[in-house]
Amino acid sequence: METAWDIDLCALTIGYGSHIVLHNVTASFPAGRISMILGESGSGKSTLLRHIIGLSVPKSGRITIAGTDCTRMDDAEARRLRRRMGVLFQDGALLGSLTVLENVALPLTEHLRLPKELIRKEALRVLGMVELEQVADYYPSQLSGGMRKRAGLARAIITNPSLLLCDEPTSGLDPLTAARMDILLLTLHRQFPGMTILVVSHDLESFHHIADYTLVIKDGLGIFSGTKDAFYASNDPYLVRYRTRSSEATVADFSSTMDPRVSSELSRWLANP
Repeated sequence: METAWDIDLCALTIGYGSHIVLHNVTASFPAGRISMILGESGSGKSTLLRHIIGLSVPKSGRITIAGTDCTRMDDAEARRLRRRMGVLFQDGALLGSLTVLENVALPLTEHLRLPKELIRKEALRVLGMVELEQVADYYPSQLSGGMRKRAGLARAIITNPSLLLCDEPTSGLDPLTAARMDILLLTLHRQFPGMTILVVSHDLESFHHIADYTLVIKDGLGIFSGTKDAFYASNDPYLVRYRTRSSEATVADFSSTMDPRVSSELSRWLANP
C-alpha cells in the first residue's frame, strides 16, 4: 500500500444554498490512524463526510487529502482520488436486487476486466474477513442490520483503499453487535496499518475503544480537535456534558389536553368495528 493519507480541513465552510451547516472549521486527521467526527444528531457530521468524499463542494476553505487540495481538482483528478477511497454508508447502502456477494463485488465488476469466477473468489475472500461468506448468495433483505453493515464494510475495502470513510457504523445496533463492528475496524486497522480510517459517529463507547483523534462539532463550529486523551482531559463545559450525557434540555411539558372535538371523533373512530 502507498504512503498513508492524512486529511486536513482549513477554514472550511459548507452548506446548502444560503444555509450554512459548518463555518470556518479547521482540523487534521493523521495518516494511518483512526479518527472520529463526534457531534449531536443534525450537527453536520454526515454533511462534512460528503464533502470529504467529494460528493459536495464547500462554500469556502480547503480540504486537503494526502497533500492534494481537493477543492482545486478537476473532475478527472477527483475521480482518481475517489478510486482510492472506500465508503461505508449508513445501513450498508446495499442494492436490494443484488446478492450480498454481487454487492461486495460491485467495485470490481464495474471497473475491472476480470473473469467472473476470479471476482467471485475475491468477493468471498473479503466476505470471509467480515465473517459473512455463509450468506454470500443471500439478498440484503434477508440480513440483519449488523450483517448489512458488515457487508457494506466488505464492499468498502475490496479495492484495498488508502482511505476508509464510515458513516455511523454502529448506529441502530445492539451493544454486542456494535462491539463486533468496533473489533472489525480495529482488526482491519492492524491488518492494514497504512489505511487511514475516518468514522462519523455519536457513539462514545465506540469512540473510547477505537479512536485515536477526534473533531467535535457543535452549532456549526469545530469546537475541539485533538487526541482522544486531550478530549477526555478537556474541561470545556460542553465536552464535559457530552462525555457524561448531561443534557441542558428542559423537561418537556405534556400537560396540554386534546381538543374535545378531536377527542370525541377519535373515540367514535376507535369504537367502530
